[in-house]
Amino acid sequence: MACILCIETSTKVCSVALAVDGEIVYSELSTEGPSHAVLLGVFAEKGLEEAKKRNLIPDAVAVSCGPGSYTGLRIGVSLAKGICFGYDIPIIGIPTLKIMTFWAISRQGNATGIYYPMLDARRMEVYSALYDQEGREIRETCAEIIEPRFLEKVPGVGTVFLFGNGAEKCKLLADSSRAVFLEDIFPVATEMVGLAEERFRHGLMEKAAYFEPFYLKEFQATIARNKVLGQV
Repeated sequence: MACILCIETSTKVCSVALAVDGEIVYSELSTEGPSHAVLLGVFAEKGLEEAKKRNLIPDAVAVSCGPGSYTGLRIGVSLAKGICFGYDIPIIGIPTLKIMTFWAISRQGNATGIYYPMLDARRMEVYSALYDQEGREIRETCAEIIEPRFLEKVPGVGTVFLFGNGAEKCKLLADSSRAVFLEDIFPVATEMVGLAEERFRHGLMEKAAYFEPFYLKEFQATIARNKVLGQV
């Protein structure tokens, strides 16, 4: 019996789920903004309490490993590693864009096409990848500048499903009948369960001591506007 705690904090959404043999027995989610440092520990503790009620301890912790918010990823991975050290269990890293894609594929009933997850970066930049309807990666994750006619670079001639919080700013530039925009798809812990179970079964886990999130880009600190203007 596999008991896996799933943690997702790569965007402003904070979520935790506990799965036992692939069945979700606890989940909690907040979409109220970047309050991960306050909420995540509470959510995770409730998940661990649910496992204890069932006389279980986690066999692994699955965590969204990026790309995404630098701060969000750091908070999520830090807590995941702490739990893994405490229980002496492995960590499972799940790519953020893959979590979104498998949810999109499921919602579309495995419809044929190219799945194009996008996370908002800065200005007209997104973190993106391309997957087929089986969830196989056909273009690796990258930081992409969205320009006019960007869909011409997508292989094939079929439907392209675009989704994620970076897709909204691409609508005016998606001048193609191939484009279908999917709403309300974001990385969330409950959608990690199937991917985490598969990796657990195949032994695709890591030691927490050596695990690092996939930030994709280095953290860039910004200067407050009043300091730029010389104000106190």
